[in-house]
Amino acid sequence: MSDVPPPPPPPSGGGMTPPPPPPPPGGGGMAPPPPPPPPMGGGYVPPPPAGGYAPMSAGYAAPRTDGLAVAALIVGILSLVCSFVCLGVVLGPTAAIMGFISRQRIATSGGALGGGAMAMIGLVLGIIGFVASVGWFFLFVGGIISSATHSTPSP
Repeated sequence: MSDVPPPPPPPSGGGMTPPPPPPPPGGGGMAPPPPPPPPMGGGYVPPPPAGGYAPMSAGYAAPRTDGLAVAALIVGILSLVCSFVCLGVVLGPTAAIMGFISRQRIATSGGALGGGAMAMIGLVLGIIGFVASVGWFFLFVGGIISSATHSTPSP
């Protein structure tokens, strides 16, 4: 048929041919500089992370703070501050109810919501603001009645 000899058998080693040798150094035949010496103390030094940032550790996200807990804390502080103007009568129960509802929501969230301490502090401050406002009211009314009954007639 034809005068072409058959191809040679594949080499041993899985049929892969070795890579070609590296090209000769360019630029006047100078060799590249030697690699830097190993660091003091020896051992393996890992390469720096890609991008220059430390890798993120795998884990769980922090629980979100319940917004109602934050609101209970703010309203509880306001009820305490405004108790001398008798606004604690309105703000105190509001803070206590919001704190109570927020504690229930946090407990039933299965760890997805945080802020239990804020909710409890708001609840307690709301109760204290309410009691202080009612006490301030009775002291004020008692003072008015006392001053009206103990007034001396003028000559």
